[in-house]
Amino acid sequence: MWLECELMQAGGPDWVVRLGRKDSLTASQEDSDNIMPSPRANATSLIDLFTKFNLSVKDLVALSGSHSIGEARCFSIMFRLYNQSGSGKPDPAIEPGFREKLDKLCPLGGDENVTGDLDATPKLFDNQYFKDLVAGRGFLNSDQTLFTFPQTREYVKLFSKDENEFFKAFVEGMLKMGELRSGKGGEIRTNCRVVNSQALDV
Repeated sequence: MWLECELMQAGGPDWVVRLGRKDSLTASQEDSDNIMPSPRANATSLIDLFTKFNLSVKDLVALSGSHSIGEARCFSIMFRLYNQSGSGKPDPAIEPGFREKLDKLCPLGGDENVTGDLDATPKLFDNQYFKDLVAGRGFLNSDQTLFTFPQTREYVKLFSKDENEFFKAFVEGMLKMGELRSGKGGEIRTNCRVVNSQALDV
């Protein structure tokens, strides 16, 4: 619910959160790391990952639009600035002017914890993210690959032109994500932030 509120405050869509979700009784950083896409990922690996959770190519592109807000570390893009695919050269998909900007932000040998905006309007939830991808200004490799790969490109182009279509597809994807199950059991929480046994002490 907090994510929905944050997105609405940033200009994004709202949706009715379905009741009855069983949240996990435990949290695992390792489990999270194993399913979170790498910033180095290409569209093929992203499609394979989302397919495992019965999420479509359209869901993948729309949910990637969550990168409409926020920042990422230089660490995540050093390879594509200076050694894409082991070539010793930058990713040719990066628009030259944008690459110069990134070179200044993330110089070779510089502080890789410095952060950069994921799109040109990092505090607004809008379709600028997709416009940036069409223009070759995706920050992460896993973002830009959505435009360079034929199977995902048409959705990027659609969402770049029609913000309402993006919002609609994003909501559909979020509702599907909300129904995913870990297979490890769970409970309907009385306080969404803690398991029920701890909620009694809050």
